Amino acid sequence: MPISDKIKSALDRGSWIRKMFEEGGRLKAKLGAENVYDFSLGNPYGEPPQEFLSELKRVVNDQTPGMHRYMANAGFVETRETIAGVLAEDSGMDFKWDNITMCCGAGGGLNVVLKTILDPGDEVIVLTPFFVEYRSYIDNHGGICREVSTNEKFEIDPEAIGHAINSKTRAVIINSPNNPTGVIYSSGSLEGLDRLLKKKGEELGIVVYVISDEPYKKLAYDGIEPPNIFKLIDNSIVVTSHSKDLSIPGERIGYIAISPKAADTGDLIDGITFSNRTLGFVNAPALMQRVVAKLQRVCVDVNDYQEKRDLFYESLTEMGYQIIKPQGAFYLFPKSPIEDDVAFVKKAQNKNILIVPGSGFGTPGYFRITYCVEKRLIEDSLKGFEELALECGLKSK
Repeated sequence: MPISDKIKSALDRGSWIRKMFEEGGRLKAKLGAENVYDFSLGNPYGEPPQEFLSELKRVVNDQTPGMHRYMANAGFVETRETIAGVLAEDSGMDFKWDNITMCCGAGGGLNVVLKTILDPGDEVIVLTPFFVEYRSYIDNHGGICREVSTNEKFEIDPEAIGHAINSKTRAVIINSPNNPTGVIYSSGSLEGLDRLLKKKGEELGIVVYVISDEPYKKLAYDGIEPPNIFKLIDNSIVVTSHSKDLSIPGERIGYIAISPKAADTGDLIDGITFSNRTLGFVNAPALMQRVVAKLQRVCVDVNDYQEKRDLFYESLTEMGYQIIKPQGAFYLFPKSPIEDDVAFVKKAQNKNILIVPGSGFGTPGYFRITYCVEKRLIEDSLKGFEELALECGLKSK
């Protein structure tokens, strides 16, 4: 056997997101990119803000000796100080530079945190629908993924979470604005989660951390401000990246921030630094650490995403698709017009429309559309979506 049975099984299950992205490449080569409507992958079409490009140019041209050498595994102190200052200003809490660890994107950061807190057999609760790689991240470190449903509006269901917590529970991963729904969890729901975890923790003699995966936090619409997790949940760890807010997913740069109120903060800091090194990341990219330090208040044009959301949402709902209106991120998560979401995705593929089934996010019966694409792609795809609506009985001619 050339590869392990475990990896062979994982490959067979695969990621629907990557499968559809790869199918997009095949179709584009065959039909021409302009004839394929690829909404499969959250890979921003837009370019980074000018501030990023200017700062990148400045840093690249800086010939100070040592610019590209190793630094402390947790990252450059000056970058961490800058981030800590922003977090302190936003939360009103006493963040210090050592509360921050620079990491290789949010995916890298999540793996670092999970390696730090999990023993084999420990459990991590994830809220469905969720980013499918959470399962693999948890499994990477011997953990068990416990999937807990959100309510019919994709909001936190405290009762369901309460039933899932036991003596082996070590963390709850939340993602708001959410991939794939675009839902932003309210302050009230997060305060309720904090109360629940403290109550359960006291009953069971455990600490349950909330790991908040926040790469979309700056992408919020209609004047909505995503709640600051640090103000609402004491045992919180934020993992984020600049992949989405600066449109630089290929640069793999982000950070981990531990709440000053979190239990065992000192051990967490030491463990996260150690795990960052021993997982093989060693440190986040030196060049990008220097670039993003001065860009913590910079973001891509959110109005552009909101315009695309409105175009897609209004067009599809008029056709009869049922959708919870996204409050942030750049995804729509409509209900499938037919019970079998995988079958619907295949029907869409016949129209050269590439979308991802809800089954890939732990929620069958839905499908995900990514709208971080050029506007023309959305406009040109609407005819195909309308044909699908007619074929599935959502709309009469």
